[in-house]
Amino acid sequence: MENLIKQIAFIREIDKLKYILRKTRLINSDRHENDAEHSWHLAMMTIVLAKHSNEPIDVLKVLKMVLIHDIVEIDSGDIFLYDTSKNHTNTAEELKTAERIFGLLPPEQTEELITIWKEFELGQTAEAKFAKTMDRLEPLLQNTSNNGGTWAEFNVNYQTVYGKKKIMAQGSVKIWEFVEGILNESVQKGILKK
Repeated sequence: MENLIKQIAFIREIDKLKYILRKTRLINSDRHENDAEHSWHLAMMTIVLAKHSNEPIDVLKVLKMVLIHDIVEIDSGDIFLYDTSKNHTNTAEELKTAERIFGLLPPEQTEELITIWKEFELGQTAEAKFAKTMDRLEPLLQNTSNNGGTWAEFNVNYQTVYGKKKIMAQGSVKIWEFVEGILNESVQKGILKK
């Protein structure tokens, strides 16, 4: 019963993810996406696109990564990929949050989820590389459907977007080649400035 009580406390805590708004908007919409919607979408993308990974991957592990990677934003809020004042490398602060939130669970689950979260952050395994590819692909699809979306709103140019997105090739060369085509198309359409 003690483990169940801890697990329910964790489930209640992560409901807060639904209130963390991202800068990106839903596809063909002016409504901002929340972190829970983002995580769900990445999970579905993983199921659908897993065969395009550069290497064989443990899909269940990737699903865990994409579902938990932003849970730390319950405390820190969403960090915009193109933010020039705060970036995604503040792992010491985020680790504290991960330990607090995952620490609500029974010890075995706490350890498993913190380990998976750290693996995603390091981005060195095949699973982490593919999870990061999914994480970079989804907002790109949103921005292209919204006339440039956050690229236009925050005056982000092609070189910056390309620089942040090229990591996707580590998880899937095939998806990266597709993305390069989308980026070039976006420049031609005038929704991404070169």
